[in-house]
Amino acid sequence: EGPVREVEVNPFMVDPATVTNREFAGFVEATGYVTEAERFGCSFVFHLHVPKKRRERLREKRAVVGLTWWLSVPGAEWRHPEGDKSGIAGRQEHPVVHISWNDAQAYCQWAGKRLLTEAEWEIAARGGLVGKPFPWGDVFRGNGGWQANIFQGKFPENDTGADGFKGTCPARHFEPNGFGLYNCVGNVWEWCRDWFS
Repeated sequence: EGPVREVEVNPFMVDPATVTNREFAGFVEATGYVTEAERFGCSFVFHLHVPKKRRERLREKRAVVGLTWWLSVPGAEWRHPEGDKSGIAGRQEHPVVHISWNDAQAYCQWAGKRLLTEAEWEIAARGGLVGKPFPWGDVFRGNGGWQANIFQGKFPENDTGADGFKGTCPARHFEPNGFGLYNCVGNVWEWCRDWFS
């Protein structure tokens, strides 16, 4: 994003990783909260995460115009990330997905926290490095190998999973940045309290 601008923020604290399925399940169990995706009856799923036969049926009627790799999948919500026949077994430490901004706000209020502002998030994600393209420096793939979980291959047709994952990875998988924060690049999109402007 640009242009580069200078901002001042007050000191703030941030959790080291995104909210996991396990953490979100605790919130739901304690409050009975129902997410917006659950109320809508569907959410958007990256096409390669939908079984091929179902993907082709959904693509005809439920693809996003101009972004056909996003499919509106009936039954997709945080407990069923790829649709009603999927689940989160084995993914308790993965980031929770299919959470709207309103859902994130509700979780934060329950947890006694708040979303970071966009400026706070960028400061935190940089891990103390200024002017570097990545939270670990100048080169995307350093001597230690993969630094983040991102799409590998020809987008959007083929994710090779060369970084070890097709889809999400555990919230604390790759090395943390200079502030001890995990997965500030890749894995999932994160909500902020406000937006870049």
